Amino acid sequence: MGTDYRLVCLMALLMCVQPDECTEIIGGKEVRPHSLPYMALLENAKGAPFCGGTLIDLRWVLTAAHCTNVKKVLLGVHSLSKPEKVYRQTRKVAHKFPHPCYDADSKTNDLMLLKLDRKAKTTGAVHPLPLPSPTQDIPAGVACTIAGWGYTKNGGKMSDTLLRANVTVIGRDVCNSKDYYNLNPVITRDMLCAGFVDKTPVDTCSGDSGGPLVCQGVIRGVTSFGAACGMKKKPGVYAALSKKHTEWIHKKIKI
Repeated sequence: MGTDYRLVCLMALLMCVQPDECTEIIGGKEVRPHSLPYMALLENAKGAPFCGGTLIDLRWVLTAAHCTNVKKVLLGVHSLSKPEKVYRQTRKVAHKFPHPCYDADSKTNDLMLLKLDRKAKTTGAVHPLPLPSPTQDIPAGVACTIAGWGYTKNGGKMSDTLLRANVTVIGRDVCNSKDYYNLNPVITRDMLCAGFVDKTPVDTCSGDSGGPLVCQGVIRGVTSFGAACGMKKKPGVYAALSKKHTEWIHKKIKI
């Protein structure tokens, strides 16, 4: 990467204090087994599940850049405790490509592409979710879904089965306001806030990082960060698949 590009990345970073990480499904319900065939479960070097991802091509998985220690990708998973040999496909990570402008402090550009050592096989339990075409920004009030095997409560443990929940996009003006994140960090146009608008807590939390935010059947974000899980005024924040981000992905995987 050239010096000029590094300078552009550096200038784009926002100097913000990072909030505590929080990436699990709060208030989720178990999905019908293998009904989300694009979901990927990531394992670290110790063979423990710790992040999620999205199969966007038979050779590529999209996740969060802060999921740094991923070694294997499991596809066709519903239950962590059951072998599911008929459905599961395991792939090693051949190459990791974090976004070149990812910043661990401000969480900007929290995206990473994983190139699998060999293509996944399309089945009823394993199927890619295509990337969106460049579209307009997602407005506040749009209903979306989150999914993952993350914690179901603060200080809990990973869910044994895949859970899904509905969240609502919250405007950046609200999310940046004093009562919410108070510009710490700044929620940029390359991020999306999504949470709950009634009294029932719904959120992502530890273990769900890298999983998809799906709006109107299209992946529009990647689970990135939040404060304490399930707080109405500290909703989950997602790396948005903005035009800039989707162009980077397409260029990298050439699809």
